Amino acid sequence: MKKILILFLTITTIICSAQQNATQLFNWQDTTLVGSWAYDNTYNECWGFEVNNREIAVIGSTAGTHFFDITDPVNSIEIAFVEGAYTGQGVIHRDYHDFQGYLYAVCDEGSTSTLQIIDISDLPNSVNTVYDSNQLFTKSHNIFIDTATAKLYACASNTAMDIYSLLDPINPTLIYSYTDVGHVHDAYVKNDTAYLNCGNQGFKIVDFHYLDLAGGMAPVELASLTSYPDAGYNHSGWLSDDGNIYAMQDENHGADVKILDVSDFNNISVLSIFNSGVDSQSMAHNGIIKNNMLYLAYYHDGLRVFDISDPTNPTQTCMYDTYLPNNHSSYKGAWGVYPYLSSGNIIVSDMQSGLFILDCSSPTEINQIKSYNNMPFPNPTKEDITIQSEKANFFELFNLIGMRVKKVKLDNITTISLKELPAGIYLYNLLNDKEVIATEKIIKK
Repeated sequence: MKKILILFLTITTIICSAQQNATQLFNWQDTTLVGSWAYDNTYNECWGFEVNNREIAVIGSTAGTHFFDITDPVNSIEIAFVEGAYTGQGVIHRDYHDFQGYLYAVCDEGSTSTLQIIDISDLPNSVNTVYDSNQLFTKSHNIFIDTATAKLYACASNTAMDIYSLLDPINPTLIYSYTDVGHVHDAYVKNDTAYLNCGNQGFKIVDFHYLDLAGGMAPVELASLTSYPDAGYNHSGWLSDDGNIYAMQDENHGADVKILDVSDFNNISVLSIFNSGVDSQSMAHNGIIKNNMLYLAYYHDGLRVFDISDPTNPTQTCMYDTYLPNNHSSYKGAWGVYPYLSSGNIIVSDMQSGLFILDCSSPTEINQIKSYNNMPFPNPTKEDITIQSEKANFFELFNLIGMRVKKVKLDNITTISLKELPAGIYLYNLLNDKEVIATEKIIKK
């Protein structure tokens, strides 16, 4: 079994190097900045926005917040910098969100950290920090602003999550402290409905409609998902524009990305699980859905873009490796992604390699690989899987102790019953006459 896996990883490495089909338009690094004590990461989250007909990229570092005018991406330039209230090798995380002409910035380390509110309305000329205080909180791991209701959600700050009114954008006011779970790592909020990634406590959907400055009613938990395929540390996620699909990342080495159907809060289901296809220890960090595309920042594997127009069968369409060392067991490489610029250019932050501006408008070789390495679907499955492959002649299935439990000769389209097998995680191989051409996990529910 070990030989099979080694062969697969070798083949995958060759394939993926040929698929690096995004174009790098710009990369910035500052070698004078120090790395963190924990992960040797100089850089962390990125963000983006448009102001005064200019496209602006933001990246956090151990020193603070850097602003770049990327309107002409190949000639991008740093135009402003705001020093963090806490700086240096103790900094690992910063996080950002913009609202009504202000950028909100937080840090998750340091006793002197603050919430910073930065006036960005005069960019690309200058920025002005209009609020810099720890009166509300000192540290926060992540923030999300529900722009429709003018509320800021600060995750892992004073409590699991604190909610602030931004009716006056430069004077946030605490509305509610959410303590119904022990930890909220990240949140996506739309019209007061919060999709919460709660670490080891899984995924929750909570209604905060009835909160107001007068107190209002307590929040209502609408749904909870604590048991799901390939579950781990529920890290982050993003909701589709129509509110039906949620893409979720568990921050564990080798954990797959999950696509959830959240159209019915009483019946949340996992439609598909998938990964970058690079290494058995690959790990997605942060992701954003734009239209039918899921943009993922993958540790070690860089930018990965998946077409999720068919959420039961995501297809990888674009990629760019921002971090070349191949030690997948660590926490290094791509941290954040921002795909919402009008130009279509994509902002990516890499923990060691800095800011990237990438162009994914002309995918070339991915579609060729799709037919070469098709995956069985659906995955997870209750009974049957279907495989469409022009390259593979045989399908082999192994349990986790390496015992082969099924071998099937393949046609172009083959349906295989797994009904007799117990629920669990299996490894499959697709083989042609000469070699193993693909292997991956499959989950029997």
